[in-house]
Amino acid sequence: MRTQMNLEGKKVLIAGTGISGIAAAELLAANGIAFDIYDGNEALSEQTIRDKSQALSSCGVIVGVLPEEQMDNYSYAVLSPGVPTDLPMIDGLRAHGVRIWGEIELAYAFSEGDVLAITGTNGKTTTTALTGEIMKNYVQDVQVVGNIGIPYTRMALDMTPETVTVAEISSFQLETVEHFAPKVSAILNITPDHLNRHHTMDNYIAAKERITQGQSADDVCVLNYEDEVLRAFGEKLKQRMHVVYFSSAHALDNGLYLDGEEIWLAQGTARELVCNVNDLNLLGRHNYENVMAATAIAYSYGVPLDKIREVLVRFTAVEHRIEYVTEVDGVRYYNDSKGTNPDAAIQGIRAMNRPTCLIGGGYDKQSEYDEWIGAFDGKVKKLVLIGQTAQKIADTCERMGFHDYAFADSLQEAVDICHDTAVSGDAVLLSPACASWGMFDNYEQRGRMFKDMVRALKK
Repeated sequence: MRTQMNLEGKKVLIAGTGISGIAAAELLAANGIAFDIYDGNEALSEQTIRDKSQALSSCGVIVGVLPEEQMDNYSYAVLSPGVPTDLPMIDGLRAHGVRIWGEIELAYAFSEGDVLAITGTNGKTTTTALTGEIMKNYVQDVQVVGNIGIPYTRMALDMTPETVTVAEISSFQLETVEHFAPKVSAILNITPDHLNRHHTMDNYIAAKERITQGQSADDVCVLNYEDEVLRAFGEKLKQRMHVVYFSSAHALDNGLYLDGEEIWLAQGTARELVCNVNDLNLLGRHNYENVMAATAIAYSYGVPLDKIREVLVRFTAVEHRIEYVTEVDGVRYYNDSKGTNPDAAIQGIRAMNRPTCLIGGGYDKQSEYDEWIGAFDGKVKKLVLIGQTAQKIADTCERMGFHDYAFADSLQEAVDICHDTAVSGDAVLLSPACASWGMFDNYEQRGRMFKDMVRALKK
């Protein structure tokens, strides 16, 4: 345990009984830390919650409303990422002197070793997975955790001083960091997302930038030079730590940059070729940015370029991110279910090199879709809309002069419409530009259902 955050003798409230909440409970139980667990869903029974883990067998369980008189019982509250930090209950806990942490801060308190942390609106999962593979090619003990699907808290006790942890960190998780201090951090890009949670762009940007708050003069932050917000942030950040930029449009004096089909590492007057993009298994400029970011992270940590290069040329796309599924009657099907906001979905469209039937729509995160539709650029021959945002997107299509759209009541119907519309030489792309909630448990479930439906077309 990191000594400055000793929880012995304290009592903790865990808010949320999903994957992160249960992992946090198991971590506290394994260390003999007293805790209660809370869920605001009154439909849940105490026994249903206890059945989720043996670690909950003897703790207090609170469902529905957290009584104010109990708030003085806790020194810390650990919030699952899905619990907003501005709920009246959380404000009440603060008023009672309770320190508000998230799963990331709790895991950091109990873990050891160095952390490489990655955030950004888009590209986090690919960059995290790629960085993890690079580190495994150089370091014996590597853990890849966080928003990528493996709770940081679940792996914290397995970490030693020799462990390198590669962590994908969301804006939700960054709202509650306090002492979290990566050796290398990265912010890949910032575009509008999750404004239903953060309310303003300024709040969202501030959450992303918090990834650097615990870092010191010896640490590094990797930033996207082509993002105006991050470029300006980097200039301020240089006053207290090292900053490394990457760019897909400008040759840099120091950092990683894309020049035609080649990625270069610049260090003053020295230039070294990292790779040719034609040697990569990843499609699209956004993925070249992910490659540059992962290279910058690993190189900043001390990984030799030849070790990095070995992984770059063999790495393949992560599941649900412009993932090739199969070909049916000459039509290629791609699963980009992780395109959960318009900017991410734009990258999916840009990666297509053939006429495309596009499946979009889902949960409304208060995004706007003008730029997404503007990116169709003659490439999208049919847009099939599902979910809560279907009409909102259709209205935007009409306003922007795109009329080749249809509505579907289910993902299966959407797949069927695309199958009937596409001809040999076309592509069908699931890249919704929206979250999955409402119709699906998560984007992973949406993507896997899509793949199952597509493969069934061949039978």
